[in-house]
Amino acid sequence: MFPKTRNIETAFGYIRLFTLVLVLCSLGVAGFISWQALRMAERAQGKVYVLSAGRILEASAGDRKDNIAVEARDHIGRFHQFFFSLDPDEKVINSNISRALYLADGSAKQVYDNLKESGYYAGIISGNISQEVGIDSIALDIQSYPFYFRCFATQKIIRPTSIVTRSLVTEGWLRNTSRSDNDPHGFLIQKWVILANKDLKVENQ
Repeated sequence: MFPKTRNIETAFGYIRLFTLVLVLCSLGVAGFISWQALRMAERAQGKVYVLSAGRILEASAGDRKDNIAVEARDHIGRFHQFFFSLDPDEKVINSNISRALYLADGSAKQVYDNLKESGYYAGIISGNISQEVGIDSIALDIQSYPFYFRCFATQKIIRPTSIVTRSLVTEGWLRNTSRSDNDPHGFLIQKWVILANKDLKVENQ
């Protein structure tokens, strides 16, 4: 009688132990699956798919703070190329200046107005002059806001009879704005001034 009772109690003990182990294993598997699903969701959020020419391309998304210096320098470079790259065509000049003015505040508009009033753009058209700019370097301070920058560039003024190479130094500050088609980096240049623009050499053609 008593041995049978002990056997039943032992059997129930084994069943309870087996049930406990099974529940713990189930919870462990469920937790692992949930963790893997969360990781996959996080990885999926860090990817962007772009449709280009009928093909799907994968791009990685990152925090803006990780790329702020790269984006800021590209914004500054784009602005200077639009503002200073000109051809003897009024439509080209207006198009480039318009694109540049989306990237800066009224300080750039003031420089443009002064050049226009002095006949600078009319002289480019009448003299069949082309103008190119190459960015040499951009010093950028992202430790304080708005971000101060100084841009060092080389400007080429191509005339029918000569090519003038000039050094160009400008400075200004960057502040954050909303991104748009006209301002993809979401920056605005403010208090922009030309510090130096002097001839380096003249080559006769």
